[in-house]
Parts: sequence; C-alpha cells; structure tokens
Amino acid sequence: MVVIGREREQGPTARLGHYRARDGSRGAPVDVDLDRPHAGLVVGKRGSGKTYTLGVLLEELADTDGVAPVVADPMGAFAPLTAADIAATVVDPRVRAAALDPSLWCALLGLDPESGAGALVWQAAARRDTLTEMSAWVEESDADTATRRAASNHLALAASWDVFDPAGLSPERLCGGSVTVLNLAGVDHAPANAVLAAVASTLYDARVAGETRHLPWLLVDEAHAFTDGVAGRALERLLTRGRHPGVSCWLATQRPSALPPVAVSQADLLLAHRLTSEADVAALTDARPTYLDGGIERRLPAETGAALVVDDVTESVHHVQVRERRTSHGGESPRVSERVRAGHGTTSSHHN
Repeated sequence: MVVIGREREQGPTARLGHYRARDGSRGAPVDVDLDRPHAGLVVGKRGSGKTYTLGVLLEELADTDGVAPVVADPMGAFAPLTAADIAATVVDPRVRAAALDPSLWCALLGLDPESGAGALVWQAAARRDTLTEMSAWVEESDADTATRRAASNHLALAASWDVFDPAGLSPERLCGGSVTVLNLAGVDHAPANAVLAAVASTLYDARVAGETRHLPWLLVDEAHAFTDGVAGRALERLLTRGRHPGVSCWLATQRPSALPPVAVSQADLLLAHRLTSEADVAALTDARPTYLDGGIERRLPAETGAALVVDDVTESVHHVQVRERRTSHGGESPRVSERVRAGHGTTSSHHN
C-alpha cells in the first residue's frame, strides 16, 4: 500500500483506489493521508469522476475519528450520503451574519466601500452581530436620509436571501465529527458565496481559538462558482494558512482555468481526471512542479474514474483508479430513458 500526502505510513488514511498499470491492470492499494491537514484540488471535465472522487473521500472521512468533514454541495450531489449507513446530515444554509468579515459586506451587496451607503454597511457589520441589529444601527445613525435609505435597502436584500440567522451554523454543529452536507442546491450566487464564506471562516476561527479538537475538512464542489465571489477570500485563507491550525481545504472543479492561481499552486495534493480544454490543461501545466517530467498534459487519463495524482509532499506522481463508492452517487445527470422506465416499466427502442 502507498499513502499519498505523507512520507511515512502512520495515522489514519483514506482508501482512494489502486494503482493503474499502463495495460489497465489493477495494482497496489493507494490511500490518502488523513492524519495531517492538506490543501487538495480535484479537477476533471464533466462526467470524468471529480464529484464521485469527493464522495469517496467523504465516505472515508465519515469513518475516521478526529475529523470534521463539511462539503459545500451546490448541485445536490451528496444528499444520498444521509441515506447510507454513515454519519451524515444535510443542513440548510443558515449562517450567522457576524461570521462574515465586515469588509466582505460591501462586495457581497455590490456597494462601493468608499460610498456613503457602503461605509455605513461596513460600520454596521463591524458594530453589530445580527442582520436585524445591523439594520437598526443604520436607521439610528446620523447619516443623511438618502444614505440611510440606500444602506437599509441593501441590507433588506440580504435579509430576503433567508440565509442569515442568529442561530445559524455554529462551530459545535460544524465540528461535531459527522459529515455535514451544506445544501446549496438552488441557492443563488451571492447568498451561496455568503454562506460558504461564513462557514470557511467559522471553521478556521474555531481551530485558531481552540474551540474544537476535531480537524475540519472543507470540501467544495463546483469551486469555480465560489472563488470568484466573496467566498474566494475565505477559501484563499484556508489554502494558504489553514494547514497551520489544522484545517484542510479541497476544491473540485471542471474549470481549473477559472480558479485563481493560488488554488493550484497551494495544493499539496492534485487529483486530475480527464481534461480536454486547452485552457484548463494550461492552468495545471503552468503550475506543474519541476519533478513532473514531460508535462502534465501527456499524463492525464482518458478513462472515467482514472486519475493522475500529483503528491507535492513526497514529490511523486501516481496513476490511480478511484475505488467504487459504497454509497449512491448523486452527481449524475438524469436521463429520459430512466424516467420512461420508472413511469412505464420499459423504454421504446425507436430512439436509441
């Protein structure tokens, strides 16, 4: 057995799959280190297996003591985990307004921080903990009527998203040890980013303050939808500084070219499934380590479920076939044929 992500075999591991020989035959088992925090990146075109791979990691994390796995699920792909015999809970996206850094509120609401309304919202976020308290502080401020009205309207917009709650996700709930599936399916871009930024900050702050003994693992599917929003700054902090307090951050995307360079350069573990876009391959190639001989583009797999694993901890490269899931995979697209079979018991053969 080979463990990627560490130099010596000790502590808990996750069974990722097995070596894949050039002739397609199965080789030795390959595990991922779970003993230490890691920054990971899982990439691959749609249908290549990236979301499936995140599910494999979540299954393993669910069986590991001492970790607190949280997955941001914008597509509803991980809800089936709760129906399996593992400790997993789907939670509604409700976070505390105070979990967001005050500096993020202007960007979140599309306000210029140097404008009157922007400065007022920033001050309100710095002085009050809840959205209701922020709105009241704005109304009671000595700003002119137009400025107060503009700031109040933007805070009312945030309230309409229904994601801010004084009893929102706490460190205790996020770091209880079971898998937390953050249900962001159907949530618009701005509120989804607000939720993820708050959750990422909560996990980081909880470890810095010593509020939890569990080591959090934050996994983000469709990460390109978050790194360009207000969640981007919180995720960057986890990628660059999260390992010191013990927070792992894994991003999964079909568009690595849409990620900021830091997301690729800071990953100590890269799991690359099939990619066909020249821009996406170039994004990985530009950040490839010097020990990756011959370029990454020549080593990327073509088969679904196969992955090229670049381990920056041991400066090694592995060709891996990801193991089969023990739980249902919710990341596949629905098919007309499946709906027909479910409704009528058979499928017409005239349109194959």
